[in-house]
Amino acid sequence: MIDSPTQFGLIRHSLTLWNEEKRIQGRMNSPLSETGRRMAAAWGRELQGLHWDRILASDLGRVQETVALVNQELHLPLHVDPLLQEQDWGEWSGLSFPELFRRFNPEVRQQEAAGWDFRPPGGESRNEVLDRGLQGLRNAADKWPGEDILIVCHEGIIKTLLYQLLGRKFLPDEPKILKGYQLHLLQTHEDDLQLVQMNHQKLTGRNL
Repeated sequence: MIDSPTQFGLIRHSLTLWNEEKRIQGRMNSPLSETGRRMAAAWGRELQGLHWDRILASDLGRVQETVALVNQELHLPLHVDPLLQEQDWGEWSGLSFPELFRRFNPEVRQQEAAGWDFRPPGGESRNEVLDRGLQGLRNAADKWPGEDILIVCHEGIIKTLLYQLLGRKFLPDEPKILKGYQLHLLQTHEDDLQLVQMNHQKLTGRNL
């Protein structure tokens, strides 16, 4: 008998105050904005249309705040995994993007050209983010085989997983393919992770 694949639906946390300020969060945290809170509440209603067995989430505050609002509608068991945290941006954490490029433009361009080896000073590389993201999903598949699991995490985790599955090089001249605030579907198959559908469902955006 072949076990059913474990299905994952990945979403990013809702809009934060620092997102609105175009500020790098990394492992630091910013609370959801009022718009972000309304978005997360709406997502809970929208996600009711799909089957979920549980929620697995990053332990960072903006994700936990998002989950609390989403789960007011879904009423699912919640599990927290630090492996799903955002990329650590080290010394660049807390800077706005305009400030980052104004102060460190040569260093940023050099790191962007490194692709998967992009690493902010004192932070972690995209390869390291991918490794722990994959480990988090493999652990979940081993623990809850055949279930439908909603993953609430961060853009860094989602991008590394999807880009690896799509064979992307993570270079700045590649066209952007990841849309904001979308549900992405992955599944395990014979111990491997597969992309079922990217940008599967657009969740209510910032026009609330």
